[in-house]
Amino acid sequence: MTLLTLIGAELAFGLHPLLDQAALAVADGERIGLIGRNGTGKSSLLGVIAGTAVLDDGEIQRRDGLRTSLVEQEPALPAAATLRESLSIRGRFDAIADERERWRREARLVEFLDRFGLDPATTPVDASGGERKRAALALALALEPDLLLLDEPTNHLDIDGIVLLEDLLLRGPAAIVISHDRSFLDRVVTRIVELDRGLLRSYPGNFAAYEQRKSDQLAAEEVARRRFDRFWAQEEVWIRRGVEARRTRNEGRVRRLEALRQERTARRERLGDVRLSLDAGERSGRLVAELKGVSKRFDSNTVVSDLSLRVMRGDRLGLLGPNGAGKSTLIRIILGQLAPDSGTVRLGTGLEVAYFDQLREQLDPDASLVETISPGSDWVEAGGQRRHVISYLGDFLFPAERAQAPVRMLSGGERNRLLLARLFARPANLLVLDEPTNDLDIESLELLEATLQEYRGTLLLVSHDRSFLDNVVTQTLAAEGSGRWREYVGGYSDWLAQRPVAAATGPAAAPRATAPSPAAAERTVRARLSYREARELEQLPAEIEALEREQHDLIARMAAGDYHAAGGDRIRADRGRLVEIERLLDEKFLRWEALDARAGQARI
Repeated sequence: MTLLTLIGAELAFGLHPLLDQAALAVADGERIGLIGRNGTGKSSLLGVIAGTAVLDDGEIQRRDGLRTSLVEQEPALPAAATLRESLSIRGRFDAIADERERWRREARLVEFLDRFGLDPATTPVDASGGERKRAALALALALEPDLLLLDEPTNHLDIDGIVLLEDLLLRGPAAIVISHDRSFLDRVVTRIVELDRGLLRSYPGNFAAYEQRKSDQLAAEEVARRRFDRFWAQEEVWIRRGVEARRTRNEGRVRRLEALRQERTARRERLGDVRLSLDAGERSGRLVAELKGVSKRFDSNTVVSDLSLRVMRGDRLGLLGPNGAGKSTLIRIILGQLAPDSGTVRLGTGLEVAYFDQLREQLDPDASLVETISPGSDWVEAGGQRRHVISYLGDFLFPAERAQAPVRMLSGGERNRLLLARLFARPANLLVLDEPTNDLDIESLELLEATLQEYRGTLLLVSHDRSFLDNVVTQTLAAEGSGRWREYVGGYSDWLAQRPVAAATGPAAAPRATAPSPAAAERTVRARLSYREARELEQLPAEIEALEREQHDLIARMAAGDYHAAGGDRIRADRGRLVEIERLLDEKFLRWEALDARAGQARI
């Protein structure tokens, strides 16, 4: 069954259209990965589908009663005393007329908040970026939409959260997902749709299948372009012959050339690629950093406990762990920026450090792009060459007319590119990247990978992108709880294979090849719930239904025209019973919510 159809869609902001006669059909059960370069209009397309944006032209047809739920790249949470109240406002639970349905939505919300490891009583204003993203995802799933719309859902999530989301999407509704996480796309999606120069191109299968088909298509497209340009050039030579071209019998050829010129002018060239070059500068000493018995804690939270580590020149060390494990703190200790509570840190000689901050705090929002890259000078030394700053910005897809624009006008992906440009504009033999892949499109991300693979200095990398870790690092330092860190050879996949058996039971465990049998699932649930609790969970729906039926009958009787003749005692008793039913329903819904959440956790 088709959920949604886009026909002849047109949408433009500025000179170039984001959608140019685009077409798309979404079927029930599909999980579509929407990809494309930064700025091509992917988020705008999701807004059109969600109904928060309107097409300039064209048509969007939705199945009657289609329910969509959108999770933005940076979701906003309404002000409220608790996270649960904030999400209830965002989900418009107060607009649900059916009280039973409202209770069910509330129960599902609490269940998914628990699955994402969130406390419903948390104050929204104190929530981190990762907590806000997980909360918005929990609400979207609790709303049970027919079509789920997710804009970069893995940004700010740790690997445990990403794998949990993958599991939920595999069992969830149809979805359109904007993502640059190739491992996520490979596991979750059934089709890739690429937004390229205003058109939507569809590729069946996951991201790996798309890459194979895309390379063949680009090669064929380049051949067709060369043929067109050769023919156009021949016609231009002919028209300049003058008199012969003006003869009546050649007017058709002249008109055809005019049409060719218009077609070539209108032809939108493919966006250029970011050009990266990274200068490792002078070699550092053989030892970069040595930690002996280092410990660090904040109040009762131990982030590093008795860690001994040696980082040598040329190492590519990836730090792996859940949000809050202390990865950024450990980076600062290694760099000597933060003193440990105990133990010693020794830094090597000749270190030139470049630090990419995941919060982009190094960027002044009021400074221009030129001032950010090369303050006080029009030149930069990049890759061993002296370059004009305007030309250098062009390597990162910033046109000359935007060189004086303030940083605050840039999108998230553009800020990432600008910070990379700033880092790479100066030599560095120790490169520290803290979540560099957020907001980068896939092509730029793959180019960054290739650049880092050629880099001759030392690399410290914090990332939750599993493919990126596999393709870049040579060793992994993984958080194992209670401030303990352990070093493994290789990247993320190697860590999965080498980690202790006990750790493999967590959410980041390798994806299961097959679903558990019903009998195994039942045993798992019973292992989480006692026999009495399992029986109680089975009986609660019937008990709730019986109470609601009694409530309905009681309200109907009290609404009858002759009810006043029943007498004062009967009226008082009925009112008392109505209050009692409300109290019992509250208790049983909360009990069902708690037991069902525990059972749901066991099935994940």
